[in-house]
Formats: sequence, structure tokens, C-alpha cells
Amino acid sequence: MLRRLSRRLWFYRSAFVILLTPLLLLPLPLVIGTKEAECAFVLLLMATYWVTEVIPLSMTAMLPAALFPLFGIMKSSDVAREYFKDFHLLLVGVTCLATSIEKWGLHRRIALRLVTMVGVNPAWLMLGFMSGCAFLSMWVQNTSAVTMVMPIVEAVLQQILKANEGGSTGEDNPNLQLDENDGHVEKTAEVSSDQKHPDAPEETTVQIQTLPQVQVAVSPPAAPGRSRRDLMICKAMCISVAYSSNIGGISTLPGTSPNLIFSEYLKQIYPNCDCVNFGNWLLLCLPISVIMLLLTWMWLCWLFIGSDFRILWRRGRKRSERDRAARRVIEDEYRSLGPMSPQEIFTGLVFLLMVLLWLTRAPGFIPGWASLFPHHSGYITDATVALLLGLLFFIVPANGPSKKYETMISWKEFQLSMPWKVALLVGGGFALAEGTEVSGLSLWVAELLTPLGDLPVLATITVACIIVTTVTEVASNAATITIFLPILSPLAEAIQVNPLYVLIPTTLCTSFSFLLPVSNPPNAVVFAYGHIDILDMVKAGLGVNVIGVLATLLAVSTWGVQLFSLETYPEWAPVLPEFNSTKP
Repeated sequence: MLRRLSRRLWFYRSAFVILLTPLLLLPLPLVIGTKEAECAFVLLLMATYWVTEVIPLSMTAMLPAALFPLFGIMKSSDVAREYFKDFHLLLVGVTCLATSIEKWGLHRRIALRLVTMVGVNPAWLMLGFMSGCAFLSMWVQNTSAVTMVMPIVEAVLQQILKANEGGSTGEDNPNLQLDENDGHVEKTAEVSSDQKHPDAPEETTVQIQTLPQVQVAVSPPAAPGRSRRDLMICKAMCISVAYSSNIGGISTLPGTSPNLIFSEYLKQIYPNCDCVNFGNWLLLCLPISVIMLLLTWMWLCWLFIGSDFRILWRRGRKRSERDRAARRVIEDEYRSLGPMSPQEIFTGLVFLLMVLLWLTRAPGFIPGWASLFPHHSGYITDATVALLLGLLFFIVPANGPSKKYETMISWKEFQLSMPWKVALLVGGGFALAEGTEVSGLSLWVAELLTPLGDLPVLATITVACIIVTTVTEVASNAATITIFLPILSPLAEAIQVNPLYVLIPTTLCTSFSFLLPVSNPPNAVVFAYGHIDILDMVKAGLGVNVIGVLATLLAVSTWGVQLFSLETYPEWAPVLPEFNSTKP
């Protein structure tokens, strides 16, 4: 009887959280009754719903639109303006590019080419897949990069396993061919639909929850006939792909949703701050990604494959049947792509042009091309570039003049790729940030956190990074950064530290969700292939979390200080009333 009752209560746990949370928080608006307390009620309510995901994340993001006008914090029209920002235009442009890359198969060509360059030794093969996935996730969202690469990884793994089991190693398994019909992809079973949607938006970020039509019969890790080394190789390959998508995504501003949310928050709260752009973010974070990628590769090799790295550089070693089978399937897949199609060439040219324009818009050390418009200073942003080039995919014909006019991508294909849920979630975060500013909650938090100024700055930042890294394991990356930005920004102002010194490392640490399959959609996608269990991911993820936090702190405290002048309190940041001067 008690077991049945407890089971029923467990089924209705979401309803209990939905009802009890506002009841427990009611003393804030009813007893205290100040604007700060009312805004804190909204913030805590949203944070609870976001972490527990008792209602969809995007609908939780709509709460400021309903509650801020009721509490008299902001007018409804003012709140509505926060839900569509420059961020959304950049997201639209990047999604257009990502849709074309996936539709015409450019991602497969890039991934396979990088893999063939490094060789077929399991360790080198893993580095090749990690490099390909990390590179793709710099430009498309993390989930998209994983779903593009994992079918290729699975095909190679099956060939390796078949070679070791004494199967017909000279032939490719027809069920492992990565076929796509007319460049389209079908929806996979929503492996992460009940997980943390927005990282897609990374990744939460372009949330393309799709896989090519790959028919793979994934056997459980304990299948008979497989050696322990084979199982370890499968685990290492799969986990490395999931981790490399997050590692690559931090390199660029559009690479993952937390980066974009941070960039837009900075424009909203500090409108005079023009320190962060695509170029200097790449200069800061690309070395972090490279360091993390190499150290993660070494960590996973040691954990799953073995600690003898000397074998990687031995020359003249005879290739095993496993290596030959892997090379055959990779070479056959690459040959099956044929020469680059005009559609791939056009997509690649637009991609290179977009990156070039982003890098040269306002590099900082020299005048960029935006200076050609001196009367419109500050009008042109990275979103302008992304949107203009993204529109080309709806104009340029995909086929020659002799065929029916069809554009590079259609509106239906774009809709399937556009992360509308993340667009709403991020809009709610911007509305919440504006509400904390208008209500005075941010100033109250800043005064409360002033005693932290007695700690060394690096210690404060380290604590903040550890807290964010812990929370993001159980909450969406986009939701985590949305919750913490309005808290960490006043903290920096309270201790009179450059806000970028606190916000940049914590933004990067938001993407370090490596421990659990539910930590982000890329982990869930990889976990669904059946080669790994939760304990594998926890063991591997703990080491990668440590690598990520240490690499981030190293970068921010060394070359980051020079890039963003982090050692001085900037003029664009407000000075709290109780302070008469600033300290370096």
C-alpha cells in the first residue's frame, strides 16, 4: 500500500514542485513587499522551474512577461521588447548556414577528411573524430555536431568489431552506409527531448535534433565475443565525440548558446562595453579549446585504451586487421562522396566569408571594415553579417538554369533546424536581467556580496567557476548561465573587479557539463548508442571538468588579462554609491 502510494506521489512530483514552489516563496512579495523582493520571487521561481524542468524551459521563460507587469516592475510592452534581441538575428543567420552544411553533406566531408589525415590507430582515430566534431561545433551548435559525426563513428566501430570477431572483414556492412535521401535528414527518436533541450540551443545551441538515416544494430557493451579492449575503444570513441562538441563550442561566440547569451547580456547591461567581439573571443578561447582537446584526448586514452603512448609514434609497425578494416570503411565513405558539388562549394565559400567578415569587422588593433561606415558607428554587428549571408541561402538557386528553380535551403528545412525553444528561453533571461536592474535587486545583491572583496580575486573566480560547473551538470547550460549572469555581474561590481574577469570564465564553465547523460543533449545522443554507461561518463567527466576549469583559469589570468584589460576596473561599469574610487 505504501509502495503504491509513494509511486503515485512520484508520478505527480512535477505538480507538487509547480504548486509548492510559489507557495513557499510567497512571503517575499506578501511580507517584505518591496520591488527587490518581488523580483527575487520571480527569479527564484524561474530558477527552480528551470533546474527541475517541471514545465518546458521555454514556457518558464515567459513568466517575466506575466509577473513583472502584475508586480509593477516593468510595463508589459517593455518586457516584450526584451524577448527579441540582436542575439536572435545572429541565431537566424547561423542556423541558415548550419542547415545548408547539413543538407548538402559538407559536414561529412570535413569530418572524414580530418579523420583520414590522422590515421587509423584507435588513439589517432579518436583524435581525428574529436578534431572534426570540435571544428564543426565551432560553427554549428553542439548537438548538431554530435549528430553529424556519430553515425560515421558508429560505422567505423562496427567495422572494427566485425574484424575482431572474424567476420567478413573485406566487405562493408551494407547496414552501415550513411545514406541520405536528397540531402534531407530524418528526425531521430528524441533522445534528448526530455533531457535538456537547449544545448542545443548548444548546445543548447542550433538545436538540430537530427541524424542521417543510419541503420545500426547497436549491441550492448556486454555482448559476447567482444574483447575488453574492443569495448574500451567503443567507450572512448563515443565519449570523446560528446566531450569534443562542448570543447569546440566554446571557441566562438556563435558556437554555443551560453556564449551568445553572455554576449547579448553584456550589450544589455553594459551598453558602452564594446570589448567583446568575434575576433578577440576567438583569440582567448581557441587556445583553451586546443589545450582541453589534447589533454582530454590523453586522459581518455589513458583511462580507456592504455597509458603506453609510445606506440603512437612507432614506425614500420604492421597494421592489425582492426586498423585495416577501419581504414577501408573511412576511405570508402570518403570516396562515396565524390567530388565536391557546387552546393558544397557555395556553402563552404559563404562559411569562409562569414568567418572572415566576423574577424575583420572590428579587430581592435587595426580599423576594421565597419570603419568604412563612420556615420553609423556601432550600428553594424556580427548579427548583420550572419543575417545578410544567411539570406543568400534563400536566394541562390541550388541547381543550374536548366532545372527547376529551388533555393539552397527551404523555409521548412530552416524551421526544422531553428531552435525556437532556445530563442524564447534566452528572451526570458534577458527580460529577467532587465527586471533585476529596474527593480534594484542587482544593486541589493551587489551590496550583499561586498565582503567577498576581501578574498583574492582569483579565489573568488575559482569558487564561482566550480559552482557553475556543478550546477550545469543538472540544469540546462542556457538556463544555468541565464540564472547566474544577474548574480555574478553585481558580484564583480561589489568587489570592484572588471565584470569580464568574472563573467567570461563562468560563461565558459557553463559548457563543461560532462558528467551525466542528462547533463546536455550531446551526452544523451551518444549515450543512446549503447556503448557506454553512466559510470563511464562520470569517471571520464570528472577529469575533463578539472582540465576545463584549470585551462580556463590559466587563460583568463594570462593572455585574457592582456586581451580585455582585466586588471583594471573599466569606465563602462558602474561604481557603487558607497565607493568613491576604484582599485586596479
